[in-house]
Amino acid sequence: MASRAAVPFLVTMMLVTGVCNTLLTKYQDNQCVRDCHGKRPQLFEQPVLQTAQMFVGEMGCWLVIALMAAYRRIVSRPSPEERGYETVNTTENAEHEEHRNRPKPDGDCPSVLRGFRVVLLALPAICDICGTTLMNAGLLLVAASIYQMTRGALVLFVGLFSVMFLRRHLHLFQWLSLVGVVLGVAVVGLAGAIWPDEKQISQNGGSSLVDDGSSGGLSDAARAVIGVLLIAGAQIFTATQFVLEEWMLENSTIAPIKVVGWEGIFGFSVTLLVMVVMHFLVGRTEAGRYGPFDMAEGIRQISQPKIWTSSVLIMISIGGFNFFGLSVTRSVSATSRSTIDTCRTLFIWIVSLGLGWESFKLLQIVGFALLVYSTFVFNGIVQPPLESLRINEEVEELLPEEPIEHQ
Repeated sequence: MASRAAVPFLVTMMLVTGVCNTLLTKYQDNQCVRDCHGKRPQLFEQPVLQTAQMFVGEMGCWLVIALMAAYRRIVSRPSPEERGYETVNTTENAEHEEHRNRPKPDGDCPSVLRGFRVVLLALPAICDICGTTLMNAGLLLVAASIYQMTRGALVLFVGLFSVMFLRRHLHLFQWLSLVGVVLGVAVVGLAGAIWPDEKQISQNGGSSLVDDGSSGGLSDAARAVIGVLLIAGAQIFTATQFVLEEWMLENSTIAPIKVVGWEGIFGFSVTLLVMVVMHFLVGRTEAGRYGPFDMAEGIRQISQPKIWTSSVLIMISIGGFNFFGLSVTRSVSATSRSTIDTCRTLFIWIVSLGLGWESFKLLQIVGFALLVYSTFVFNGIVQPPLESLRINEEVEELLPEEPIEHQ
């Protein structure tokens, strides 16, 4: 369990691993996998396979758990009693024996994830599958700027669900901060829509799924509407995942790294089942050949050196991102986690500028300033501008003094 002093470190690591994961995924999506020297090169577009590799990365947490257990077993030495020595019955030894035989603090505490009930972690894993799949599908139908604007609604859904289901209390300045976060993301996306990058257009033009304006017989307006609805629906699933995870962590003593590991097992099992079923129903047909449900083609693409290397790095980064994100959820709240995670956009933008993936737009500075300021206000780092919005007491929901299980 993280202490109050460890929260800045957890937030920093969540942002670092999140930025790395996003940039690696973006790099992977721009890799050519078929007909690279032809007129219509095909990029790596395997959203289902990427969802599966995400859960494989989460399952990698069990390897970390095993290594930590082995290390503790090696460095731990047997006590004198275990080596056959008899201890003198002093007061100090009596107090030590009494403390050792005392029941653990969580022994009598109810836990929603104890025993077989750990299968409940399949619920946030399924929400993660639905949210990730809908966002990937929506991104194929709309521009990245529209995707970014719609995704900003996540913080509002998390705040609303936290109040409705977790009985959280958000002050007026916190609600206004959430609106400010959404507006900041919207301004950033609006700048991308008004002044799109020429390099990004040419890259997308090479993709068969994005360039084909007649796919499915849909007009550009219809594609945009469907894409926005898919992405907005994905935020509902993601918000449900965050709130479920906070409720489970609050009502159990399981470590966040084990939560990530269990979600990886359940999520990968469901994803693999869906992949097999859709491969035989769609992937083996003429229309579905070389598509996202063609498992044979997906395995062939991911076996390429560049794709395989980026996949391994994505698995490592996504495992760390989910672990640090859950640690922030336990130490702070799901709403704070969603607002902090939204700031990833700023760091991704800075790195993208340095790599030449994006061009500088002055309007995006305004959006990022509003985004960061609203995030700081929500988490109590800076005070609201109006005196009437300020509160005298500390906001317990954002940064509790003690671990949740000790409250």
